[in-house]
Amino acid sequence: MPVPADPSVLHPMPGQPRVVLLRPLVTSPLIEVGEYTYYDDPDDATAFERRNVLYHYGPEKLVIGKFCALGTGVRFLMNGANHRMDGPSTFPFPTVGGSWAEHFDLLTGLPDRGDTVVGNDVWFGYGATVLPGVRIGHGAIIGAGSVVVSDVPDYGVVGGNPARLLRTRFVAQDVARLLAVAWWDWPAEHLTTHIRTVMSGSVADLEAAAPGPRGA
Repeated sequence: MPVPADPSVLHPMPGQPRVVLLRPLVTSPLIEVGEYTYYDDPDDATAFERRNVLYHYGPEKLVIGKFCALGTGVRFLMNGANHRMDGPSTFPFPTVGGSWAEHFDLLTGLPDRGDTVVGNDVWFGYGATVLPGVRIGHGAIIGAGSVVVSDVPDYGVVGGNPARLLRTRFVAQDVARLLAVAWWDWPAEHLTTHIRTVMSGSVADLEAAAPGPRGA
């Protein structure tokens, strides 16, 4: 009987410490990651929270769905990176101490774009950067080196700096069908039986394989 992969294993690929599943790794209550989402980094993949989620002083969240693939150097910039832009200088004087710290009120009320949310089955290419408050849809592809400054639609392919929509992976009708099937929410045992369909089948094949009275 087919056996699902274990979502609680930190290093899912034997002999490859550069690959980690993020769900069993992250400890911050402000970071949520779905099962099987992984990060690949030859230096130290286990330092993801420290090296790849930057300026996370809270309280906004980083939410990443299931089955996402994050290439080396993917970074999420959080709202703590913002500076004042309404005065002559953008320098955050109170943060460097001394009596300047008495003016910390000048750093309140900075622009806050809210949570950064990534859907399921998103592929991030090498060195992609996501700015605060961006929402990335299910099934999207983020090209290598992209700087994502605005929302990405479901199954959109984006690239560049700033990232722009290059194309969508499926026509609108098929995107709706894929979202309705939501294979990432299938029970692990059922998904295991239909891995080949999920990876290489048609939308119709996927619908036929879905659990329930209409599917397999």
